[in-house]
Amino acid sequence: MLKPYLLFQGPSWANGISWPDVVVIFIYFLFIVYLGIKYSKSKDEKSYFLAGKGMSWSVIGLSLFAASISSSTLIGQAGDAYSTGIAVFNYNLISVLVMIFFAWFILPFYLKSNIFTIPEFLEKRFNVASRYYFSAVTIVVNIFLDAAGSLYAAAMVMKLVFPETSVLTLSIIFAIVVAIYTIPGGLSAAIRVDLMQGVFLLVGSIVLTIYATNSGGADYVKQLLSEGDVLMKLVRPLDDSSVPWLGMIVGIPILGMFFWGNNQQLVQRVLTAKSIDEGRKGVLLVGFLTVLTLFLIIIPGIMAIKLFPSLPKPDMVYPTLIMELMPNILIGFMIAAMVAALTSSLSGLLNSVATLFTMDFYSKIKPESTSKQKVRVGKIASITVLAIAVIWAPQIGKQFGTLLKYYQEMLSIMAPPIVAAFILGIFWKRTNAVGAFSGLIAGILLGIANIIFTVNYGRSIFGDIHFLLTVPYYFAWSILVMVVVSLLTKKPPLEKTENLTFSLDEFKRETINLKQQAFYKSYRFWSYLLIAFCMIVLVFYW
Repeated sequence: MLKPYLLFQGPSWANGISWPDVVVIFIYFLFIVYLGIKYSKSKDEKSYFLAGKGMSWSVIGLSLFAASISSSTLIGQAGDAYSTGIAVFNYNLISVLVMIFFAWFILPFYLKSNIFTIPEFLEKRFNVASRYYFSAVTIVVNIFLDAAGSLYAAAMVMKLVFPETSVLTLSIIFAIVVAIYTIPGGLSAAIRVDLMQGVFLLVGSIVLTIYATNSGGADYVKQLLSEGDVLMKLVRPLDDSSVPWLGMIVGIPILGMFFWGNNQQLVQRVLTAKSIDEGRKGVLLVGFLTVLTLFLIIIPGIMAIKLFPSLPKPDMVYPTLIMELMPNILIGFMIAAMVAALTSSLSGLLNSVATLFTMDFYSKIKPESTSKQKVRVGKIASITVLAIAVIWAPQIGKQFGTLLKYYQEMLSIMAPPIVAAFILGIFWKRTNAVGAFSGLIAGILLGIANIIFTVNYGRSIFGDIHFLLTVPYYFAWSILVMVVVSLLTKKPPLEKTENLTFSLDEFKRETINLKQQAFYKSYRFWSYLLIAFCMIVLVFYW
């Protein structure tokens, strides 16, 4: 019997947890609310939206990790591992390499341009139309994919404890809790809470992995490895339904660049760095932590195949491991740890959308507005986002298969044109505003056309292929339109390219300067170490 002996009697309205578990969960909620209120000292837009730009690499890294462990990561990836094996880890593994690219080549332009939002960079490099487009897309993604997904995932966790409570009711409760500590204090409060929750999540995940290992999960994983079972293979055949090997090369890097390089929710935390070097090292720290998700999220999902072979929904894998393997009190701790991850992601989303709406739309409409007015508008925007996300969250479980599938397939359409605009904008000076905007519109129109075609004919325009293999089509089409239109129209003025595009000479000068300092202080040394770490994992699970 997997379930440990119940040490304490639980309340009648809860399922399988003791009163001490209830107390632990309650104390956790009180604690994060306390932290959020304690650090709610934002007086102007810089402190509210960017936490005063004074964060160190360690705070940035842990905050990024906590915010990145969203519903799609914690719930979705464990569920996907249960269904198809460790191939889902490729999204994390390839994204770590993308993080390194982002830290080296893109992050400096963000910080040097003193932007509040990622779309703001597009205005500096191109024009306001590109900014508005990206802001609008990002807000939609944040509301319907990220915020609603986080609420849905948190509700699914708590339904194991309160099975009679509806997803809508639980979503409302979580929305209120996050609102209490996030909306008053802005990004500074969110980051402080994230820091605590990042540690909380790491400890909780390690404890759960130990319990799963000792319950027979380790023997099952060893058996799969010795037999060379496909469940433990990262590199899969081209016709694989989970992650075909070609998708690793042409699809995941583009989605990873959007998630880590163009995602307001995450990059906003990097924008709080007190220097470029601190920002870079914070990104690399989250890279190392992300590799660990293989052992803390993915492999426990594999172990669950043996321990719980007949679960009705893959998304319930991680919560089931908690409820069935862990003793009382620790159940409360782990539920709190999971909720920590999900609420942390949601708190970042709220501040992200508030920043986008306030700085990209409201400030443009009312340029004379004061800092106090901008902060107030940001708070109203956060409340609105929560309300919409609460309404949409229950629809995810009704209309889509798994949370991860819902997230990935929607993102595969929205991300490529945006990534194309940033890549060309930074690495090709000839890209102009007309070309960039044309490529953005052309890319999303192709996505809409593909959705309509799929609904009517049951397959993609590109054929019956994995959605990862459709990503490069959207990307290449957007690139093509941007290049052709840019070449047919005027060159961009100097102020649109100076200090906003990559310079090989500047890169060489930085290389020379880095040689003057101790190797362990260089972000490039830690980048090489992280690459080696990734390669070892890839070779071992090839």
